[in-house]
Amino acid sequence: MFYKDERLALFIDGSNLYAAGKALGFDIDYKLLRTEFMRRGKLLRAFYYTALLENDEYSPIRPLVDWLHYNGFSMVTKPAKEYTDSQGRRKVKGNMDIELTVDAMELAPYVDHIVLFSGDGDFRPLVESLQRRGVRVSVVSTIRSQPPMISDELRRQADNFIELQDLKDVIGRPPRDVSHEREPVYENQD
Repeated sequence: MFYKDERLALFIDGSNLYAAGKALGFDIDYKLLRTEFMRRGKLLRAFYYTALLENDEYSPIRPLVDWLHYNGFSMVTKPAKEYTDSQGRRKVKGNMDIELTVDAMELAPYVDHIVLFSGDGDFRPLVESLQRRGVRVSVVSTIRSQPPMISDELRRQADNFIELQDLKDVIGRPPRDVSHEREPVYENQD
């Protein structure tokens, strides 16, 4: 699946990966994740995408964002938008698909293999476009949760599907109830 001399880049959809890990009953240890993919090839970049609630005095994701930035991840953030739905419930919208797609397309000429940590079917056209440019694409998510966290179309389009549950012993840690490290799950509103 991986070749030692290939140039790798990781693209992590933060809220999607967090939700997949939670569905499988473990948290992601990002230091171990980075180390694992450095072992698999020449890791050029590891991007992490998340929306942040800017108007809150304290954002629960801020300590994780700061730690990732300090520990070699390229952080891509934007303000999340709050709104009230038709039933009067407070909702948060924070879609990072466009940012991730643009960055992946810009980096494509410089890498051999992109690893996408997301199950979002909206990324299927991105994967197809990267493949036309000669880039191999692996997708990390899970089909073992109920319901599965990866769209069937995305899984089929990828050159390689990596079951997140199979990485648990390598990049996982037992879930902790530490709210400041939790990635909020944002509603995907287009």
